Amino acid sequence: MSDVNGNRDILVVGGAGYVGSVLTRKLLAAGHQVRVLDRLLFDHGTVLSGLVEDPAFSFQLGDLNDDSAVGTALEGATDVVILAALVGDPIASKYPDLARKVNDGCKRLAERADEAGVDRLVFTSTCSNYGLRDTDEPATEESDLSPVSLYAELKVDFEQFVLSRSDWSLCPTLLRIATAYGLSQRMRFDLTISEFTRTLAVGDELVVYDADTWRPYCHVEDISGAVMTALTADEALVRSEVFNVGHSDENYTKRMVVDVVQDVLGGAGSVSFEEGGRDPRNYRVNFDKIRERLGFEPQHRVPETVASLVTAIQQGIFDDYGLRPGFYTNHSVVIPGEAPPGDD
Repeated sequence: MSDVNGNRDILVVGGAGYVGSVLTRKLLAAGHQVRVLDRLLFDHGTVLSGLVEDPAFSFQLGDLNDDSAVGTALEGATDVVILAALVGDPIASKYPDLARKVNDGCKRLAERADEAGVDRLVFTSTCSNYGLRDTDEPATEESDLSPVSLYAELKVDFEQFVLSRSDWSLCPTLLRIATAYGLSQRMRFDLTISEFTRTLAVGDELVVYDADTWRPYCHVEDISGAVMTALTADEALVRSEVFNVGHSDENYTKRMVVDVVQDVLGGAGSVSFEEGGRDPRNYRVNFDKIRERLGFEPQHRVPETVASLVTAIQQGIFDDYGLRPGFYTNHSVVIPGEAPPGDD
């Protein structure tokens, strides 16, 4: 067992993704050894290529359902962070069999990590587990779960798998993260904050469905910070615990997000509002537990990040948006080796 306050050898499964590419760098900067296991569905390794010469970093191309790859990745690891998933309802619904396969692979990985003597396991779940709430009261970790998508159902299933066992040798922690936003080496523009910002910043018309439904948001840097906090906190505080990850000030309706973006753009942008979208989620979330128990509080806020993203877009950093949809989104690609979906 390792000293949780010392340097660690951390396996990040899905470390080339939107959150993972940020987390990997933060872990390296903190002095840890970091190994990444990733299938690279949405990238060809470029988001991590700058890390190859760092002696504390290693990369393994592989699938978490490949027993051999997982065995190699776990050798000598002190901790495991599972980010891997088909993230979001659109892609999980498009490839349901693969989404379930990934979830099953996460379970097997957790069991093998336990057998291998790993100290900590951190799993990124989602606040989408709260789904459609019939109250204005923000959801706490004790609130009923009401998933309305396959993506959230599978996250709930993994949580139940972990929490149903009391015989873990490792210390598992479940983080229900708010909808991610912010700049990343593996940028996505299919998430609300970045999608609304890009659409209006380039002068396209933005169509917003169910504008007064609520969501919580959290910056990728802060999500990464929460993972690191869970890895280093006193075990008694995090063992088999669930934490919402975000900030209470970061609960927004879609209309409020539009207002923030238009304020940054000086009122520019054409927006139309419609009802009857396919996403029925509507929930606010309480984040007191992670602040009070672990002393964690996000440092980023939506308005400042929108301003930075607008600057990046206007400077042409993302001028090939739409030409490489697999890089920018998770649901507009056909996954190699999987049957292409039918019409949506």
